[in-house]
Amino acid sequence: MGLDNVAVQWPRTGRFYDPVAPAEFVDFGTLAERPDLPGPAAALADHIAKTGTVRATGYGELVDLLLGLDGVLYATEAAAEDEDPVIDPDGCAWIAGGLERFVAGHRPLGEEVTFESVGAVLRRALEGSRLADQQLRWLDTRLSALHDHSGEPPQWSFTLTELDILARFYRRCAERGFAVYADF
Repeated sequence: MGLDNVAVQWPRTGRFYDPVAPAEFVDFGTLAERPDLPGPAAALADHIAKTGTVRATGYGELVDLLLGLDGVLYATEAAAEDEDPVIDPDGCAWIAGGLERFVAGHRPLGEEVTFESVGAVLRRALEGSRLADQQLRWLDTRLSALHDHSGEPPQWSFTLTELDILARFYRRCAERGFAVYADF
């Protein structure tokens, strides 16, 4: 079973969160129909348009690395406090902003997003910062921790357009005051 991030009404008005009508995301369907869109990006856009949901399992490690926390898309911080696993609109804006900055930083490297290209973008973003040495050591530790027991890195294969569409989902939620419920 995987993780779905479901757009829901914020704040909750009763015992349960009400899902946002997929009509709020219908324009993602137009994106999915573009002939130049890579397959994974088209599939993601189509799914969002039909359901108002992102199947988030495959993006978890990447988003955690980009944002420097664990369990971001699982809303684990809220769950740890015995709250519902929900990302509020401000949290959606934060996720969207991080993804948008990454997409912009990766653009010069091309459409294919791999573990190696992610590391290169993050290193470039940290170089020259006030605490660059400390942050680069932290990044190296995070990247090393993602290798498997035999020392192999994750075999990520995302398209930049796919991550842009993911960012647009969270940005839409933030702009319209929706939250995202982590359903797993």
